[in-house]
Amino acid sequence: MTVTLKTESFAGNTAEVLKVQADTRQPHLLITGGVHGDEFEPIAAIRRLIDLFRRHDPMVDGFRGRITFVPVVNESAFFRGHRCGEDGLDLARTCPGRADGSVTEQTAFALSQLIRTADYYIDLHTGGTELSVYPLSGYVMHSNAAVLDVQRRMAKAFNLPVVWGTAANLEGRSLSVARDAGVPAIYCEYLGSATCCSEGVDAYVEGCLNVMAELGFLDRARPENCVQHIVENATPGSGHMQVCNPAPCSGYFETMLRPGDPIQAGELIGTVYPLDGSVPHPIRSVQNGLVLVLRTFPKILQGESAGVILDL
Repeated sequence: MTVTLKTESFAGNTAEVLKVQADTRQPHLLITGGVHGDEFEPIAAIRRLIDLFRRHDPMVDGFRGRITFVPVVNESAFFRGHRCGEDGLDLARTCPGRADGSVTEQTAFALSQLIRTADYYIDLHTGGTELSVYPLSGYVMHSNAAVLDVQRRMAKAFNLPVVWGTAANLEGRSLSVARDAGVPAIYCEYLGSATCCSEGVDAYVEGCLNVMAELGFLDRARPENCVQHIVENATPGSGHMQVCNPAPCSGYFETMLRPGDPIQAGELIGTVYPLDGSVPHPIRSVQNGLVLVLRTFPKILQGESAGVILDL
């Protein structure tokens, strides 16, 4: 196994990229974090994975194939501590980007090029500053049955509580680039709320190693199954977390729920209190299910999502 650690230009930024090449003729796995600048478990987990390979840890003995780690894709957003970069664009809505565009467009272009070189792709996320997401691994309902089958295997192997297959029609994302290139890809979410929890870092390290084993990069014992729910919904627009249960007005958002809580139709997701002291506005669930995403940042603007309920 040859471990090559490079500090190289990534879309004009200085990004540490670890490339592991046991056999250049074997498949290439890409793992990225920091697509949004306020998501920290992915960065910490990838740094730990890099360290395992750098130290030739027994956990990665016998690795075969090629792997590329990028802990911080979106340096502009990271240094702002924000979802978006200094140009105000969301990288996950900007792919495939432009080589001659703004900082986020250039980063999206570089990321898209990298995705197209991969045979498999894992993109790690969290709910960022404003949201918290019940741990899940997700994928798009790819029209190619062979690609979809591999994505399902990867998502289950990652071994988080929820496996979520959603519409393939959402554009601008890293997974839409992978979709168009025929690269089996999953994304993962683990809490958020502007924190970096050790449980999430551990789960991401274990999940990535599990997927490596599932795909034949490593020999590793299969862990006890932690998947509780497998839900697929190919309805156009499903998987767009930022538009569900929108706030009817701006104000202070208050909720008593936590990600993973069960909820029934008509039950309260939370309440928006306008700052002018006018009548509070309750936001109620229109479906039965599980609280998959929940706004935890108290400020909410009209039209912003209070949360996502997963149909079970």
